[in-house]
Amino acid sequence: MLELRPNCEHCNTMLPPDSLEARICSYECTFCASCVDDILNNVCPNCGGGFVSRPIRPSKNWKNNNFLGNDPASTSIKHRPVDPATHAVFSEPIKTLPPELR
Repeated sequence: MLELRPNCEHCNTMLPPDSLEARICSYECTFCASCVDDILNNVCPNCGGGFVSRPIRPSKNWKNNNFLGNDPASTSIKHRPVDPATHAVFSEPIKTLPPELR
C-alpha cells in the first residue's frame, strides 16, 4: 500500500493526504511541487527517477473499507534537505532525459 508521507523531504512543508502539491517517485520519496520544479528539476535525489502527483486516498468509505479511516496516512516525518550544489552535479547528466529513459 502506498505510504502517504506527511511532509516534503526537502523543505518540510506539510502535505496532508488531500494535498494536490504532493509529488512522489516510484520509491515513494515525497516532495512538494515547488521543490520538484524549482530545486530538483524533476530528478529524485535518492534514486534519479522522476516524480508524479501523489494519488489522493478517499476520505470516505465508498467501498470495502478502502479509505483514510482504515488506512491512515503516515505520521513519520522524513526531513532530509537536499544540498542544491550536490544535487546539481548528480542531476546534470540526467535531468534532460525523460524519466522513462533514465
